[in-house]
Parts: sequence; structure tokens; C-alpha cells
Amino acid sequence: MAFVTLDGITKVYENSREPAVKDISFEVRDGEFMVLLGPSGCGKSTVLRMIAGLETISGGDLRIDGERMNSVPAKDRDIAMVFQSYALYPHMKVRDNLAFGLRRRGISRSDINRRIEQVAESLGLTPYLDRKPHALSGGQRQRVAVGRAIVRDPKVFLFDEPLSNLDASLRVSTRNELVNLHNRLGATTIYVTHDQVEAMTMGTRICIINDGKLVQIGPPMEVYRKPVNTFVAGFLGSPPMNLIEAELKSGADGAFKLDIGTQCIELPEAWISYLQGKSGKIIFGIRPEDIFLSGQDMKRGANAAVTMTVTAVEALGAETIIIFELEGVDTKVFVKADRYTRANIGDTMPLSIDMGVARLFDPVTTKVISNNTQLSG
Repeated sequence: MAFVTLDGITKVYENSREPAVKDISFEVRDGEFMVLLGPSGCGKSTVLRMIAGLETISGGDLRIDGERMNSVPAKDRDIAMVFQSYALYPHMKVRDNLAFGLRRRGISRSDINRRIEQVAESLGLTPYLDRKPHALSGGQRQRVAVGRAIVRDPKVFLFDEPLSNLDASLRVSTRNELVNLHNRLGATTIYVTHDQVEAMTMGTRICIINDGKLVQIGPPMEVYRKPVNTFVAGFLGSPPMNLIEAELKSGADGAFKLDIGTQCIELPEAWISYLQGKSGKIIFGIRPEDIFLSGQDMKRGANAAVTMTVTAVEALGAETIIIFELEGVDTKVFVKADRYTRANIGDTMPLSIDMGVARLFDPVTTKVISNNTQLSG
């Protein structure tokens, strides 16, 4: 296994005014499953291709186990990559697809056969070794593509949206297979996706990229619960975090309040120290699962009361999404309720907000407000 270090990696394409990737730095630890997450066109696949040696690096350094790789050809980096397309040889049987790369490296026939049998057994491909790709399902073809990478026993595995061509149920099962495979092999893995569910369920850490820049990196639940800006807050989660325009006001007693539309809520005392002297427009962020209907379990300390009107109800079976309108606010508010919840369009309902997990964001910089980042102006 290996660790991979990106130090100020930049990519500028010819005749392009702006870099596709801008000064990205992070380290993938030995045996870690790192997920690069972001919207289409954000630069995550470009980062992966630079690690693989398929794209030249315009600036910065790439190191694998401390060795600089910028000028090392792709074939000499000891990296295996699985692409979005299966990229299997259609005229070859599964066995030959798995063996092709090993034969090119001059590995003995006995060693090749041993590796193929081991990989086929671990991926459930043994019954299909003598079939050609056209006789396989999409999930089986993807497993062959993964097996072709594993059989090489490389230092680093790279995956470029390998599940995007599969249907929903097959994505779930193949996702679980990849996680189990990583747990067995302990392989250093870098995985690119735009699917937040894949990122949350597969990654040891998530590296969120937007507009060619690294926005936030951390364990899945840390990134989800503590977004550094409104982009991360609005990108992660389904539905995403509610981001509501509000007005911050300070009272004579030193406490702070938020005017949200026509309603007012008090902020926790713990926030007073870094809001001193501040007032004005602000963005209030709260996850849909942290707003509670009257009578729901509020053990986590929901402590801000508001009243909202139902505009839509989405019964999803396992849960119910209720969409509310808050008077004086243009943004719709999403609330996750349990499957037994009953609500009708037009109902006005009391709700409670768990302020302990709420977030405030600067409307100018879009960054979360903390002890080190104050309100603009």
C-alpha cells in the first residue's frame, strides 16, 4: 500500500483563461478510502487523471510514498484505474480480460492463473470466467473492470465514477461490494463521484471540490454536520440544509436574536462571545432532520419555536418530507418527519428547531461563522 500527497496541484489547459484545478493540497493516508466529491465539471476527475499520469501537471507536486511523480509515466506509477465505462475487450473472455495487463508485464502463467482465481473468487466471477463481456450484466462487467485493477496488486486504486452506468438497485449492491473489498484488501483508494450517498457511505474521508478548488475535507459525518460554507451545506444532504435569509439583532441584555420573516428566535448563549457588536443580514442554516413537528421526539434539545404553513407533502415510505412556507421568507423550508406523520397542504403547524446544531453563514463570504470567522461589515 502507499500514501499519496498532492501539494498545490494545478492544471491549466491550453487556450484556457482559468485553471481547471487550482492549488489543491491534501494527503491520502496509507490504506485510506478517500472520496473526491463535487458537481459535474468541478475538476475532481482532472485531479484523478493527474494522479494516474493521464494528464500533465501544470503546477505543484504529486508524491507517492514520498517520491515525486510529476514526470513519471503512467505505466511506471504502480496505479490501477477503473473508469466510468467498463473498457473491457469485447472479443476476450473474462479470464483473458483479467490476464491481459499481467501478460504485458511478463508475469509467469502460473502466477497469472493464481491471481485470476483469487480475484474471481473474491468478486463472485468464477462462474463467468469463460464468458465474453456481451454475455454479462452491467454489474458483472463492472466487477470484471474492478477485478482487472485488483489482479495487478498496485500501490493505489483509482475509481472514476465507476457506478454511474448502473441502475439504482445495482449501484447499492456494487457499492457494498466495493466497500467490503476495500476492507479486505486495506488498499489505498481514491474514488471520484458526484453522488453524495456514495461519498457518505464509502469514504473514510471526503474531499469536496468546487470550481477547481478544495472546499472542505474530513470524515463524512463531520463534513455533513459542520459545513464550512453554504456550498457544502447545500450540496450534501437530501434534502440539503435549509439556508434561510435572516436578520441578526442584539438586545439590551446582550442576547442575540434572529428575525426570520415575521418571526423571531433567540440564539444560544454560547454564540454571544463571537457575535458581539455584529448585526445585519445573515444566513441561517438548519438540516431538515433538525426541525421537529409538535409531538415528535425532541430529546436533542430543540429550543426555538416557529410556525409555518404546509405547501407540499412527499410520502416516501420510510419517511415523510414536508415542505413549508415561512411568512416573509421566499425560501421553502424542508422538514424530515417520520412515516406516520400526516399533514395537509395549507395546514399551519408549530415546529421546534434544534439550535444546538444550527449554523450561521456570512451572506457575503458564504463562510460559516465561528470564533475565527466574523460577520462581514
